Amino acid sequence: MSRGRRIWNCHRSKRHSRSTRAELQFPVSRVDRLLREGQFANRLSSATPVFLTGILEYLTANILDLAGKEACANHRIRISPEHVQRALINNENLRRLFEPNAFAQPASAPTPRKRK
Repeated sequence: MSRGRRIWNCHRSKRHSRSTRAELQFPVSRVDRLLREGQFANRLSSATPVFLTGILEYLTANILDLAGKEACANHRIRISPEHVQRALINNENLRRLFEPNAFAQPASAPTPRKRK
């Protein structure tokens, strides 16, 4: 009887998280939960949190890479917040992304025309 149970357990498939399936380090489920709790849209695709998590992971890796180079330039082993700040200031694209008015709403949004 125990032998049959052992065989049954061997055929049981392992469960993989969405982060593992997408080969990401950041948690896809947490991003999904935050998107749904934030009420950003009425409906979300199942690929939306995976895509957004990939973008966040890419940006974080890029910033940490630049901060690591900044730390090496200052003959330091550890990355400090000052290195991250200098990396963001020295990179034109990241500076524009993180400036205060990067995603400001327009003063007056155009109204859509009604169809007849």
